[in-house]
Amino acid sequence: MRTPWIVGVSGASGTPYAAAVLRGLLDAGCAVDLVVSRAARLTILDETGRAFRDAHWKDDLAAWLEDSVDLGNIDLASADLVYWPAGDLAAGPSSGSYPALGMVVVPASTAACAGIALGLSKDLLQRSAEVCLKENRRVVVVPRETPVTRSHLQHLLALDDAGAVVLPASPGFYAAGARASAQQLVDFVAGKVLDALGVPHSLFTRWTGH
Repeated sequence: MRTPWIVGVSGASGTPYAAAVLRGLLDAGCAVDLVVSRAARLTILDETGRAFRDAHWKDDLAAWLEDSVDLGNIDLASADLVYWPAGDLAAGPSSGSYPALGMVVVPASTAACAGIALGLSKDLLQRSAEVCLKENRRVVVVPRETPVTRSHLQHLLALDDAGAVVLPASPGFYAAGARASAQQLVDFVAGKVLDALGVPHSLFTRWTGH
């Protein structure tokens, strides 16, 4: 039975993190279900100049990822990848009976964190995350916005209490040093996400001690 990881992309700045996580999952041979919120489409357009449209998602995703990361040997045409429109609340991931390993929300906007924490299910991204939480599946949220308000901290605490992994987009420098490139810092965060999912990767050099 096909059992994918669900990747939700919300409207916070930081779409390169989403691209790197997608690359890592596909490179590891994982099945992936993708949900891109309406706000995220605007952010993708702003940060990359690329449109993301439901009717042309394959071509738009390929263009976005090719601009964002080195795809290496990944063939998107043959990848086990399914796209669900964010407005489709009857989609597979909206039900607990739909098989899934869990979900990553990357980047996770304050609105997405609040919606998931409060169970609002205003779109498929929030509903899918809520379903994964209630089914005791792994959920990783990657907040990027800073500074944070008290209400945001309360929502993150609620997510932690519900069993989610709160993994801020806070890259470490020990893997590449003070002269790390932007892509190396992005890959560090993506690698930490994959670690939280238990997916093998080689996105950064691990600390081994001296």
